[in-house]
Formats: sequence, C-alpha cells, structure tokens
Amino acid sequence: MKYTRLTKEQFEELNQEFINFLATQSITADEWKEIKEQKPQVAEEELDIFSDLVWEGVLSKVEFLENIAPQHMYLFKVEGSMMRLIGLKIKKDDIDLTTKEGFGWLRTNLMSDQVELFNADKTLEADKNAKLFKLIVQGSSITKGELFKYLDDLIG
Repeated sequence: MKYTRLTKEQFEELNQEFINFLATQSITADEWKEIKEQKPQVAEEELDIFSDLVWEGVLSKVEFLENIAPQHMYLFKVEGSMMRLIGLKIKKDDIDLTTKEGFGWLRTNLMSDQVELFNADKTLEADKNAKLFKLIVQGSSITKGELFKYLDDLIG
C-alpha cells in the first residue's frame, strides 16, 4: 500500500465509486460478499488498492496545502513539478495561530518584528504525490489557497 487506507466513513462516502471499482474487476455484489467472508486477505487487498487509487486522484489535483500550528504557518503552492512555500514564524510565545484571537493578532502584526516571513521554492522531482501525502500526514490540509495568495501578493 502506497498511502493509507480510507476510513470507514470515507468508504461510506465513496460507496458508489467502490462499487464501480469492483465492477471494473467483474466482481458482483454477491461475489464481494463471498470474498469478504471466505478470502478476507483478498478483500483487504482490494480495499487497499481502491484507497491508493482515491489518494492518487486527490493528490494529483492538489494545488495548495496549509499547515497552521500555534507558532508557525506553512503555505504551499504546487505548480507542476515545483512547490512554492511561504512560511511565517511567530516570535511571541503567547500567540496561538490556531485560535481566532491569534489569527487576529497576526493580521494586525503581520509586518512587525514579531513575525518572521520567509519563502522558498523546491523541485518535486521523484513521486510528487508521495511528497504531498507526507505533508498531509504531517498536518497539512488541502485548501483553495486564499492565505497563500494573500501573503504572496503582500510579499511579492
């Protein structure tokens, strides 16, 4: 398995897609029930294959990722085989960017000495999707990029 298995809730959301996936392998509903009962290892492998296919589809469409923690923010933009990073670190210990108050403080103090802004570019040479998945596992979320675009305009 390349990524992680989807959760029960995710499988429930993707029920029709999973049925279609089984159909492409000529597995009927009755056959699937039989596989689950008599060949649980085969059923597990099918769930893993489907999970990887879903992750590949999702990751191939990622344009922006955000990782926001109490004292830092990492904003990523994926452009082909390149990834741009805009990051910021808070130098004030009592600020928590994950709260409404902390984010409000950031808006007011973005250009102060209490905020360190930086950016970088990185080439995503081998297996771009695996690198994006690693960022997600480390706490990044897929977004529409509003924060990235805002800061990019500000510092650009």
